[in-house]
Formats: sequence, C-alpha cells, structure tokens
Amino acid sequence: MTGNTESSEGTTSPASASPAHDEEARDHELAQWCRRLTQALQILDLDVDRQLVARLAQESARAVNASAAPISALLVGYAAGLAAQNGEGTPNEAVQSAARTALQLCEHGVDGGPDSEGWTTTGQ
Repeated sequence: MTGNTESSEGTTSPASASPAHDEEARDHELAQWCRRLTQALQILDLDVDRQLVARLAQESARAVNASAAPISALLVGYAAGLAAQNGEGTPNEAVQSAARTALQLCEHGVDGGPDSEGWTTTGQ
C-alpha cells in the first residue's frame, strides 16, 4: 500500500486518514516536540500537561482574543518556573497552580475576577 489513491481522472493523491488517526498523529508529534524542547531547555523534571496548556490557550483566546493564548502560556510558564525555583513545589505543581490562577481570570474575561479586588488571597 503506497498511501495514495487514484481519482476518476487517473491522477493520484494522498490517501485521506481518519480524523482520529490525524489527531493521534498530532498528539504524538506534540509529545515528541515537548520531550525535545524540555531536553533542549534542560527542564528534565517537567512532564508537560499538554491538555492543560491547550485548555489554558483556548480559554485565554475565548476570554480575550487569540493573541492572549501564547502570552498566557508564556506567563504561566514563567510564573511556574519562578515558583519551582523558589522551592514552592515541584515544577508540575507550580504549573498547575499558575494555570489555575490564569483559568480563574479567564472565567471573567478582561474585566472582573479575583484581581479586581486585589490578590491578597492568592499569594501573588
């Protein structure tokens, strides 16, 4: 099997994969990328929660706009790195905590939410 199909005109085109197969392939590629990137950045003690990061990006984009997704992921990662460096839990725990804070803000969009009255109960 070559992975190509022949159309009624006699030309060949790549065989279409099922959506589930495409999603599985994308997840595999993303997992491989995460492993390579964490190794290159020498953060070997982090197991990337890809679903959490994707949810954070989606919720940030929904709450604000598309540009908020990568910025939110960067800031959560930065905050988690600082927390882990300061001994405030493992890197995974720090990511979970920072993501919870960001997702809480996403519930309120650009206005309102916990920061509207200050961060006295969040340790920020």
